[in-house]
Amino acid sequence: MAVRVAAADVECARALALELVPGGLEERAAGGEIELGLYVDEGDVGRIRESFPAARVERVEPGWEDAWRAFHRPVRVGGIWIGPPWDHLPDGEPAVVIDPGRAFGTGAHATTRLCVELLAIAPRGSLLDVGCGSGVLAIAGARLGYGPLLAVDDDPVAVEVTRANAESNGVVVETRVIDALSGPLPRVDVAVANILLGPVEHVLSRVDAGYVITSGYLAGERPAAPGWTWVEGREVDGWAADLLVRAGGRDARGGCG
Repeated sequence: MAVRVAAADVECARALALELVPGGLEERAAGGEIELGLYVDEGDVGRIRESFPAARVERVEPGWEDAWRAFHRPVRVGGIWIGPPWDHLPDGEPAVVIDPGRAFGTGAHATTRLCVELLAIAPRGSLLDVGCGSGVLAIAGARLGYGPLLAVDDDPVAVEVTRANAESNGVVVETRVIDALSGPLPRVDVAVANILLGPVEHVLSRVDAGYVITSGYLAGERPAAPGWTWVEGREVDGWAADLLVRAGGRDARGGCG
């Protein structure tokens, strides 16, 4: 079943889709929209259509389970290999193993890759992953030398999945169920928020950090960020990410904010 939504609505649609199909989903750009691909038994089509009445349905051949796995391919970004547990892990290379499932974030999505790229160039220190999903950014931060690590999400399932992924990767990540738009956020050196543009702007207004990496919005967009100075931005596959430093702070990479 294929569900097309506007990019601004993808987070809510993704969360609903994962509730309906906990085994995972595909996600791909489709012009100015995002298409979510759900693999379900024929008997579940009506149930899914109650939530996504415009979903397109196509029959798939036997063996779709392997095709679904083939969709999740490893990536190399920021000097780290990020991939699923059924793929071959490289020898002698920093790796993050993420099992696609009940929480979004496998490392292959453009916004995740952009955040890892910016984590690789930002000054090291304590790290807060806001809206952690599967925990891939917190775990990648550990591989890049950040610590201590805290991952928060308002979805208890995401926090549970992050905790499990961190443990399977041998990484210590403190996890909390927190709504980052209203709940308490600790003081950290670096925060990363791969969420939607509106929530990113709200998080920027209340997070206590020296640097923030933001993503989850389209290329050409940039969050309104009073009190922050833009340092660097990157774009790929129609998505964008930015590195910001607290206004008046010195960019530890060698420049001034």
